[in-house]
Amino acid sequence: MPDFSREQNFDQELGINNAVIAGVDEVGRGPWAGPVVAGAAWLDREKIPSALISKLDDSKKLSIKKREDINDELYDLHQQGVINLALGEASCEEIDELNILQASMLAMQRAISNLAVTPQAILVDGNKIPNFPCPAQAVVKGDGISLSIAAASVIAKVNRDHQMFELSIQYPGYGWEKNQGYGTAQHRAALLDLGVTPAHRRTFRPIRERLELND
Repeated sequence: MPDFSREQNFDQELGINNAVIAGVDEVGRGPWAGPVVAGAAWLDREKIPSALISKLDDSKKLSIKKREDINDELYDLHQQGVINLALGEASCEEIDELNILQASMLAMQRAISNLAVTPQAILVDGNKIPNFPCPAQAVVKGDGISLSIAAASVIAKVNRDHQMFELSIQYPGYGWEKNQGYGTAQHRAALLDLGVTPAHRRTFRPIRERLELND
């Protein structure tokens, strides 16, 4: 289970007790459709309830109901000022223009810049660090190691899933309410039958190949 050990290590490096350390994570690199969404989270380690700490984990390990419940709890604490949360994203157009890696970096930068607090350091899920205005560390599989990153992963995942559900209503047939834009058999079949939508990432190979059928 994630804990605050990485945050505490950063405290020692900075020489600051209970420093403002934000976690950041992104979701949606692999799907063929929809934005890439990043979450940023700062948790006041002296005030966050232990009951929530015991539930927080990598969003991929949580059931939909648990993710939704934890997301609600996080935003309740956000309203109370105990924690601070923010989201950032990069659109399909930006993904196509920049490539998915650079768009993911951009989404994380936007999430951090949208925080109401100014981080003194940042913990980043993965092995690459965007250009941030403060010290940052990459933590591979960090959403299962750092509570700050875990919180960021939950809010990003829930937000993107909600966006894909709304897009599934706008563009029915692709199964985005269930597959979140990933390349499932239903999505692939619908791509052939229904074609490419404005919500598809046109530089991704399956989409590019489908567009070439029309040429």
